[in-house]
Amino acid sequence: MTLDPTPRRLPHYLRLMRLDKPIGILLLLWPTLWGLWVAADGLPPPYVLFVFVLGTVLMRSAGCVINDYADRDFDGRVERTRARPLATGVVTTREAIWLAGTLSVLALLLVLPMNTLVLWLALPALFLAASYPYTKRFFAIPQAYLGIAFGFGIPMAFAAVHGRVPDVAWVMLLANVFWAVAYDTEYAMVDRPDDLKIGIRSAAITFGRMDVAAVMLCYALALGLLALAGLMSALGPFYFAGLVVAAGIAGHHYTLIRTRDRARCFKAFLHNNWIGCCIFAGLALDRL
Repeated sequence: MTLDPTPRRLPHYLRLMRLDKPIGILLLLWPTLWGLWVAADGLPPPYVLFVFVLGTVLMRSAGCVINDYADRDFDGRVERTRARPLATGVVTTREAIWLAGTLSVLALLLVLPMNTLVLWLALPALFLAASYPYTKRFFAIPQAYLGIAFGFGIPMAFAAVHGRVPDVAWVMLLANVFWAVAYDTEYAMVDRPDDLKIGIRSAAITFGRMDVAAVMLCYALALGLLALAGLMSALGPFYFAGLVVAAGIAGHHYTLIRTRDRARCFKAFLHNNWIGCCIFAGLALDRL
């Protein structure tokens, strides 16, 4: 069976792409927008903005399909994921492969009109998205790999605007790695009992009883690196005010995760949308 985009099948595909849960799109979109706005010193060219926003949606959707394909034998044994389409069998593995391939090809077609460097960077971006789900088998902190995958839109944004990738882009990418470790560790704290049973690795398991301290340290490092990026790019007070607000939100997360209650940890994870939003709002206001 290939794809069957009829009203009967479409809702299952949309759930497999997790379009009903846009938090992942937002966590991928915010750093991409940071990169675009810093690279363009304000509003980027309309077509570049269109490509990166739509590309974010397509690649996150493809990543979700690949993730569920990779975890199809585990998701049924995890409380939070047992109702996913592949775990329940309402979508076949062949359909999932076709869907992931279609989404990836569409994302690549979007960047074809762009410069050569963007095209070259699109290849590792695709590899990172496709390989991340498998890192949970052997990486002690797969969240760091996720941070690279979710932040790779930053160097691509600079490449699209300038045709090169300056040092500040890599500083911002490293900041995103620490941010991803922070928020995805909060996410992993929700699944830790199940992950221990089935042998999946995560930062929450690796950090152990130091998990809360590690999350807060990663927030501090991420915001510190973003402050450095602001100095490197001569950004002004609105940007740094956005970082201060984001730091306040990160501090609030300590009150949510310190008891390691699963529902509160998941709430903290979802709340990271506001951290990314505040940083972008400060950046956008500053570049006005």
